[in-house]
Amino acid sequence: MDASEVEALFTRGDGAYVFARWGQPIVPVVFGVTDAVLPVVKGAVEAVVALAGHQMAETDPELGANLMLFFLADWEELLAVPKLGEMIPDLEAVVSRLQGAGANQYRSFRFDAAGAIKAAFVFVRMDDGLAEVPAEVVALNQAVQVILLWSDVAFRGRSPLAQVDGVAVLRPEIGAVIRAGYGRAMPVVARDASHALRLAARVAVAEAAAEAAALERGAET
Repeated sequence: MDASEVEALFTRGDGAYVFARWGQPIVPVVFGVTDAVLPVVKGAVEAVVALAGHQMAETDPELGANLMLFFLADWEELLAVPKLGEMIPDLEAVVSRLQGAGANQYRSFRFDAAGAIKAAFVFVRMDDGLAEVPAEVVALNQAVQVILLWSDVAFRGRSPLAQVDGVAVLRPEIGAVIRAGYGRAMPVVARDASHALRLAARVAVAEAAAEAAALERGAET
């Protein structure tokens, strides 16, 4: 990916460049799925967190769990969740807007004083379309979209996932951006588009290393 492509991933619809990653370990909790699906969702979160080189924990000191994933059949169900209105401002208005748009997913983030992600709320309405999608695909898609504060239009035209031999996988270039974004030398929060140049440079290095490794493996065989 070149710098302009990376920049587009974090440039919001209003033109502002905003990058943020998690500033503390991630503690997920999942609502509205069966016992069989629960490990699929948590496994997807664990895999993406490991890819980023970030950490998970057993509990969050402030919220207990700081990544809450809700799977539901109708947006109205959110209004019945105890204390959710304390965490999602104007919850009734949000539900009304989602119903009006016919949306099937919504994500809301909370940030610490420095601007790093400290909590995220993921809501997925399992409409007829999503009901046909394998649980592991839905879970991986949501895990990817919550690991960084992507632009609100980043994946509007193209999913972060791809199909390889009938299996859904993370697009390599998106994985490279995630790893680069969590690099120790990179800032946790950035609001200047020059940050995309640094990300792109690290992605290019990673891609070159992967290419060299593939060539080396080919030579050995």
